[in-house]
Amino acid sequence: MALPLLWLGAAALSALAVKEMADDRENMQNKRKRDYKALTLDELSEHDSPIAIYPSDILTSFDKSNASKVKPQVGAIICCGLGGVLDHTGIYVGDDTIVELSGSGLVKAISTQRFLKERSGKQIYIACDSLSNPLVDENAAIKAAEQVYQYYEYNMMDNNCHRFIWRCFEAQENELTTFKTLSYKLAKYYNRIIYWDICDC
Repeated sequence: MALPLLWLGAAALSALAVKEMADDRENMQNKRKRDYKALTLDELSEHDSPIAIYPSDILTSFDKSNASKVKPQVGAIICCGLGGVLDHTGIYVGDDTIVELSGSGLVKAISTQRFLKERSGKQIYIACDSLSNPLVDENAAIKAAEQVYQYYEYNMMDNNCHRFIWRCFEAQENELTTFKTLSYKLAKYYNRIIYWDICDC
């Protein structure tokens, strides 16, 4: 009898945590609408995340019709869903083209439509600041474009698309495995609270 009560308690706590996270995201979204300057990391309280909105938040917490839609710029970091639980990242290099490290290990230059093909995501997202300005680095775009047709020993944990993106920013990068870690590194690199907005591409 105690086991079902534990499950109920765990489910209730989980539901409460999800609601609190949604409320925090809602508060961040409302704050975004009130601010007139890009929010920097030093404006965070010690318990706030430098990532205000993840792509999954837009899918679950917000009305997409009210979500910011942003035109990509050269050097923008973009992502889409992969398998329902992961994110795939690339760098926008202009002319409707994204450079990505594919699962085969080949660095490819592909269209935005191809970026979504055979992936679970139906939307491309772009890393932006609180004013919906894409966070861009033209040098990172150049480094990404220079690697097209190169092959890397792909590994889902140790040498994946997120690490490829970060390598375009920091040549001597540390190990990087997850989308969350990449997002945190980008927040620190730009000194901006990051919003993953819908890409208008």
